[in-house]
Amino acid sequence: MTTPSNIAWLLIVTAAVAAVGAWRRWRLWRAGQPASVDWIGGLLAMPRRYLVDVHEVVAREPASARMHVHVAGGLAAILALLVLIYLLDLQSWWLRLALLVAVLMMWRGLRMLVERRRAPPAHLSRGGFQRLPDVLRLLAIGLGVLAVFLVLGNREVGGIVGLALFATLALGMAELAVATWGGPLKHAFAGALHLAFHPRPERFSGEKRSTALKPLDLAAARLGAERPIDFKWNQLLGFDACVQCGRCEQMCPAYAAGQPLNPKKLIQDLVLGFSMTGDDRRYTGSPHPGQAPGDRRGAPTAPIVPELVAPETLWACTTCRACVYECPMMIEHVDAILDMRRHLTLAQGATPAKAVNVLEELRQTDNSGGQDPKARIDWAVDQRLRLMRDVRQADVLLWLGDGAFDRRVQRTLRALFKLLRAAGVDFAVLGEEELDCGDLARRLGDEAAFQSLARRNLAILGRYRFNIIVTADPHAYHSLKNEYPALGGHFRVMHHTGYLAGLQRQGRLKIAASTDARPVSYHDPCYLGRYNGEVAAPRALLGALGVPLKEMARSGLRSRCCGGGGGAAITDVPGKLRIPDMRMEDARAAGAEIVAVACPQCTVMLEGVIGPRPEVRDVAELLAEAVVE
Repeated sequence: MTTPSNIAWLLIVTAAVAAVGAWRRWRLWRAGQPASVDWIGGLLAMPRRYLVDVHEVVAREPASARMHVHVAGGLAAILALLVLIYLLDLQSWWLRLALLVAVLMMWRGLRMLVERRRAPPAHLSRGGFQRLPDVLRLLAIGLGVLAVFLVLGNREVGGIVGLALFATLALGMAELAVATWGGPLKHAFAGALHLAFHPRPERFSGEKRSTALKPLDLAAARLGAERPIDFKWNQLLGFDACVQCGRCEQMCPAYAAGQPLNPKKLIQDLVLGFSMTGDDRRYTGSPHPGQAPGDRRGAPTAPIVPELVAPETLWACTTCRACVYECPMMIEHVDAILDMRRHLTLAQGATPAKAVNVLEELRQTDNSGGQDPKARIDWAVDQRLRLMRDVRQADVLLWLGDGAFDRRVQRTLRALFKLLRAAGVDFAVLGEEELDCGDLARRLGDEAAFQSLARRNLAILGRYRFNIIVTADPHAYHSLKNEYPALGGHFRVMHHTGYLAGLQRQGRLKIAASTDARPVSYHDPCYLGRYNGEVAAPRALLGALGVPLKEMARSGLRSRCCGGGGGAAITDVPGKLRIPDMRMEDARAAGAEIVAVACPQCTVMLEGVIGPRPEVRDVAELLAEAVVE
């Protein structure tokens, strides 16, 4: 028989079972390292973070967004109304009607969910997620019948109908509660807590983009993450929030190239490691390419590499942050990968062979190519560049970067010199005093080399007076602007496209319409677009040229990586395809005959594509041909 007291007890028992499951997960998370969190502020901010920040990501797939709003929103409303009606004994007729409306809302979403799961795309995990629609439909049937009886004024349902109704509700509630223990619904509470106690709460400020790596304490007893419990506890919580939707998998350039990295599988590997669930045979999503499920196993205190995560999986990452940008649960995949790389490099010396040589050259010569520091500007003797050590101050300090040692990138820099002079900019360079910014060392896990280079660069910069640092290298731009402040370096830093766009708006840089009518596609560098949000300035400059702009299918903040970031060009993990080849194919598909770039690494990677292809030109080179002097 279905009575108010029976339903009330069913709600209490369901909540208790779910609470036990939540407590078990909480104990697993708390085995991680301490993390400073704003307990009260985080919980208060969580609803807005869910409704605004998470919804913004989910809404990039409108059909999926509608489905989640109806199913999750309907179920949340149903549970709240059941509490009001049966536990608080509120008998208003509109509460009963609201319950029926919420059930209908949930049913509408379930139709979409069933359709989505009938023939799920490859990026969706299966297993318990395939069973979830049946569980929710069973519960919705019982709730729908209950709501109808309530609307008709019947609080009790007797006989065989009442018994069947209670059995349906009990079975559905039991399945719902157990699914939160470690099944497909654990993200419902893990995700909410992850949003409240996120490792990067500044991501939700609406003003500050948080992409800088956080400094590592080099005096710590353990460097980086060797074991699952070496991650901070709220990182473990974040891993458990993964709903296995596969959006990261869809956007990962390494996965698309057939390299042994699937960011979704990586997060599930880490969940496997800290939750003590044996091996990965129960994983039902796409594996790391070339690695069959069942080979990975781990434990909270066991080394992650190589039993739980293969080293080549970590070294395949380009650190492009496409996975982070696409994740609806706001998980920080790249931070986790860099934490594990730091341990491999600093504690084990297990960096790939080519990277070992590059890091040694960095230590010996302060640049990644092992070049004589004087060679940074020897090639520009005809440019009569002013050196900061001679002039002591300038409006603009032009940071050349290690691309200055590359003959192809030198063409870009010559074009930039021409543009700055045409605009009457007072600029100077450091010359041989300039050291590598440390980005490459840091992404390869060598935090010690990064901090050494950064501190010495800060000492050099401290000798001179300037208003702004301008650089054509997005990696140097990101390091100087976002990562040096943690070590005491606070500067105004701009990428050359943003600075030139400002000059053009002010009328100081006059650009004539280009006479080249070939269509252009602009390739967004990851460290300029996704990392720093700058997608408008390069396009504004191309617009000033009047060139026909053909956007690639993946552009702006969702651009595909060139394959050169994160040291990937050095670690050179093999795959079925090359990432720059795929990016050039994107340009061909857009109908481009010129690919405009704004990054030395992108220039080198895309020009390395063999065979007929669009011409690769830096935005500065295109502007220099049309500047009015």
